[in-house]
Amino acid sequence: MNTSRKTFHDITLLTLLTCGAILVHGYHPFAEDAGIYVPQIRKLLHPGLYPFDAQFFESHAHMTLFPNFVASLVRITHLRLSVVLFLCQFFSIFLLLLVCRRIAVKCFPAETSRWAAVALIAALLTIPATGTALYLMDQYFNPRSISTFSILFAIDAALERKFLRSTLWLVFTALIHPLMVVFGAFYIAVLATTDKVLAKKTSPSLASAAVTAVAVPSLLHPSSAFFQTLNDHHYYFVLRWHWYEWMGIFAPLVLLWWFSRIGERKHRPALKIIGLSLIAFGVACVVGALIVSIPGLQVLAIGQPMRGFQLLYLLMFLIAGGLIGETFLKKRVLLWIAFFAPICAGMAFAQFQVFPSDRHIEWPGAASTNPWVQAFTWIHANTPSDAIFALNPSYMALPGEDNQGFRAIAARSSLADAVKDWSASAMFPASPLATECLEQVRAVQGWQNFQAADFERLKQIYGVNWVVLDHRPAANLLCPYQEGKLSVCEIH
Repeated sequence: MNTSRKTFHDITLLTLLTCGAILVHGYHPFAEDAGIYVPQIRKLLHPGLYPFDAQFFESHAHMTLFPNFVASLVRITHLRLSVVLFLCQFFSIFLLLLVCRRIAVKCFPAETSRWAAVALIAALLTIPATGTALYLMDQYFNPRSISTFSILFAIDAALERKFLRSTLWLVFTALIHPLMVVFGAFYIAVLATTDKVLAKKTSPSLASAAVTAVAVPSLLHPSSAFFQTLNDHHYYFVLRWHWYEWMGIFAPLVLLWWFSRIGERKHRPALKIIGLSLIAFGVACVVGALIVSIPGLQVLAIGQPMRGFQLLYLLMFLIAGGLIGETFLKKRVLLWIAFFAPICAGMAFAQFQVFPSDRHIEWPGAASTNPWVQAFTWIHANTPSDAIFALNPSYMALPGEDNQGFRAIAARSSLADAVKDWSASAMFPASPLATECLEQVRAVQGWQNFQAADFERLKQIYGVNWVVLDHRPAANLLCPYQEGKLSVCEIH
């Protein structure tokens, strides 16, 4: 097969795998962390939006060029934001699979092994990376969608000892995700050190690695509200993880040791180096996580050392897929089907449970089946752009809401919520954000029993002039939208 035909063949297969990955894992453009980044994109496109609550998403969004990048694409292409987000998600998955194939080529001589490695990644995109609260890749486009493939491109360049190219990829990653680039740079340093150790050029220093893993900027004096939100997120502290999450730490390290032995036995230096370097990287992340669990140092937990396991899991599954393809699958089509069909079915089933009220793939422009999203969409089309809303502070965690972001969909200001805003506040110990969030959440305590005087109080203090109610509205409220248990009402 000549070079051009092979390139076309590879691109075709990668495109099909990308389509298959979306079919398996679904797509939900405004869910979870998209509730932080999409509002900033909308604000860049329409500066008059969010006159009240921008600090709750700008705190994160101002640390990255991600919103600027997406907003620029919308302006350049003249496509709707929903279309641009979907296309970006598609190409992010494509580029992730492309770089996975590049790394697989360095580890496995047979084409079947390389494609098995890539196919396993495509099948497992939404598998959790132990207790980190991270998937290999999310079901929506966000900064991690870019940083995941860009860090792997940097690693691929480092494996070729092209460190200038690797550095350029890391610089690009830093502009998109300033936190995840730390793990990418740290792993590449461990990879390079491992390479030198195996070549008997130097000796490793795990202690310095552990210090790097927990390095964070200098901190000021956190508020009590900050410590409250920090302690509400158990995944920041590895000592609070469940036993099966601890299994998700040690089992991969044992597997990676086995993989490195296979690489040594079969004289595959890339496979051996990746296996050994990931073990050192994983151990350093665990050491860092234990350090930030020490009383008095817990503020450092915002560095989340265990996030490095997202990268470790990616490379671990990549190697596992290649070895499975090499040892068992080979060119046996029926075995490929028997192996991948249950995995894909299981992963898709899990996503149906995560988003039971939404379409598995929320295509751009398609009407939503989620009653909350329907209400938010109505708000976007029928309320003033400077309206300020109040909702149940735990609305994102309510059954049937499916973690869909109000600001991302409705493009309206709202009081802080007790889920995503509360979680985002944990990243900024020197900021009053956690205190502001807590005050606003407390202002709507007893939401289900609110009467006219309570709504008037919200209007006087915060300027709230609209509400989304998930219970029977008060008699004196004008509610132009009422569908099922949800009402959108104006406060006069």
